[in-house]
Amino acid sequence: MEVKGTVVYSIPKSLLEKYGQYGLKRWLELISPAARRVYSSKIDLEAWYPLREILIEPTANIAQLFFDWDIKAAAWTFGRYSAEFRFKGMLKIAVKIGSPNFFLNKAGEFLPSYYRPCSIEVPVNEPKHALIRVTHFPEMDKTTEFRICGWTQRALEIGGCKDITVDILKSLTNFQPVSEYEVRWK
Repeated sequence: MEVKGTVVYSIPKSLLEKYGQYGLKRWLELISPAARRVYSSKIDLEAWYPLREILIEPTANIAQLFFDWDIKAAAWTFGRYSAEFRFKGMLKIAVKIGSPNFFLNKAGEFLPSYYRPCSIEVPVNEPKHALIRVTHFPEMDKTTEFRICGWTQRALEIGGCKDITVDILKSLTNFQPVSEYEVRWK
């Protein structure tokens, strides 16, 4: 599996902003040599990188350093940062103008633009409630599931929604046929 450079790019930017140069340096020293090469160079936003080595394992290192090994908190937080990075400028305006349901219908386009190969559907999309179902993601792990939760939550906040909850109802990591997220908002 691979992850797009736009996801990768947001991580050192967020670390620098939140933990400063020293925090970023500590993290770079902890990640694998291959990941360090990627994160220490100019990240190509359009390139695809190995998911496990360049996103999953470095996020575990973030959890170790800054979240007392809480992978859920680390991945959720950095999923939110990724949405912040994604929805700036004109895209932020587009998210605010469209309805939450219109935005969630686009989930099938967003996820494959970040991860490949993967497939997603939105079988329920009602006012203030939706189900997002990831039907294909060969290397799904808890880190990625929680990143998707944080990203979805922050994207809807940017769109003006309040009191957003994102719960994982089913999980590919638990040998279920899909990962399913229930999203509610006001």
